[in-house]
Amino acid sequence: MTGRLIVLTGPSGVGKGTLLKALLERHPELYLSTSATTRLPRAGEVDGVHYYFYTRDRFEATIAAGALLEWAEFAGNYYGTPIEPVQAQIDQGNSVILEIELAGARQVAKIFPTAVRIFILPPDLVTLEARIRERGTDSAEAISCRLEQATVEIAAQNEFDYRIVNDDFEVALAELDRLVI
Repeated sequence: MTGRLIVLTGPSGVGKGTLLKALLERHPELYLSTSATTRLPRAGEVDGVHYYFYTRDRFEATIAAGALLEWAEFAGNYYGTPIEPVQAQIDQGNSVILEIELAGARQVAKIFPTAVRIFILPPDLVTLEARIRERGTDSAEAISCRLEQATVEIAAQNEFDYRIVNDDFEVALAELDRLVI
């Protein structure tokens, strides 16, 4: 039996992480992909668990070798998904989930066209803005930027195999569960 690669994407604040956490609690057999990064570990982070912590030279060599499903540079650090551990899990018959941004999902679609791609949508931008504000972690300027980016990302929803509106959490979780399992 061969596993599947499942890509979960959606704008910041839409509830991807919350849905994914609940899905993994229901289905611990699912494998959540671990990203690589060049940023330094934060307190309590463990290499190979929270991230694979690479030097900049190692990350750039990994890019050059074509050994990443997707990657991007953000705030001076690289982030990406190494192919090898994902492929190993799939070969063992396990389904692997990537929670990534739109640009990464587009890269994965080119390298791994059989991936199941799921886009999580907010009910509307007003609700999305309220969710982002409720987190209390962003300035007004950052919220505005997130909403502008959300508009761009939502416009790309038809690039995905499935779309789930996260209006009612339990309904959205049931739909995600149905698509993944």
